[in-house]
Amino acid sequence: MLFSSGYLKQILSLLVLMLFLSACQPSSQQPLQRHLQAAGGAYAADISADARYSVVSSTLRGIDLWDIEKNQIIYNWSQQQDTANNLVLLIDIAANNSHVLTANRKAFALWNMKTGQSEGYWQVRESNIRDIAVANNGRYLLIGKSNGVVVHVTPATGRRLEFLGHHEKINSVDMLPNGRVAISGGNDFVAYVWDTKTGQVIYRFNHPTRVSKVALDPKGRYAFTADSRKTANIWDLKTGKLISKLKYTQRQEIFSTVRFSADGKTLLTGSPSRKVSVWSIATGERLTEWFVPPKDKKRASGAVVYSVAFGDKIKNQHIVYTLSSSGYLEKWLIPQ
Repeated sequence: MLFSSGYLKQILSLLVLMLFLSACQPSSQQPLQRHLQAAGGAYAADISADARYSVVSSTLRGIDLWDIEKNQIIYNWSQQQDTANNLVLLIDIAANNSHVLTANRKAFALWNMKTGQSEGYWQVRESNIRDIAVANNGRYLLIGKSNGVVVHVTPATGRRLEFLGHHEKINSVDMLPNGRVAISGGNDFVAYVWDTKTGQVIYRFNHPTRVSKVALDPKGRYAFTADSRKTANIWDLKTGKLISKLKYTQRQEIFSTVRFSADGKTLLTGSPSRKVSVWSIATGERLTEWFVPPKDKKRASGAVVYSVAFGDKIKNQHIVYTLSSSGYLEKWLIPQ
């Protein structure tokens, strides 16, 4: 049987693509473990930095704090979810596992992870809450709003510092564990790193389109900023200089969650399209990628990856945890 040169080129291109995709997948196409943490799906979720705990928001149970290793619920917090219009859509766990900050569009609450008790509930007077962050021991709270204002709150004293550098809606915020440095990104195409004590700008990172995601390395080494089109950067937090740009071939890539590795070598990201990726911080190259399963494998459905975290290594292979809108926490084995 004879084939045209064009047909043979298509076959070769397909084979190359298949080899590339197989090289970019984790060692197992299926997770090592899969635990349902939100029957009916999740509206928000976060995994702790050490992958010991997770917090999940759902309509059926409100807010649950989970012990991941034991696969059991520690506390249930449903005080913020009295009605369907009061759903918790934002969750952040402090880096030292002391507190959890939760929020809906109009209010935010601080929870003690050791006692299970609420340590405060606040309502915003104007605009909507867009993103949140909490410092160690719940000492400081960061609230990004739709009116372009980012508020740094000290619960113990009631001090409120408003950062007014943005001119449009805030999309993403983050804060170092000590609460002294914050980062924020908005629809004005700018990400700012700023001092939470004085409100002074430390760095300004410009983007060609709206900034959709920002994050800080908890150890203070890096900053991450990404826009809504095709620019995602890793910056040196000490100098403000660009370290690398994430390299991807798609027209655009949106990030719903970001996590820096403890050794400072890799970046872990999740997306609204079920994709999870591991990147080299030094080069911006994608080291591996895969997709979390949808809620119902029998139907074509999507899932937003809400949170990702690195676990302990097993024989030089990384363990990665993912938690998505499907309501499932999944554990993956990734080649070194």
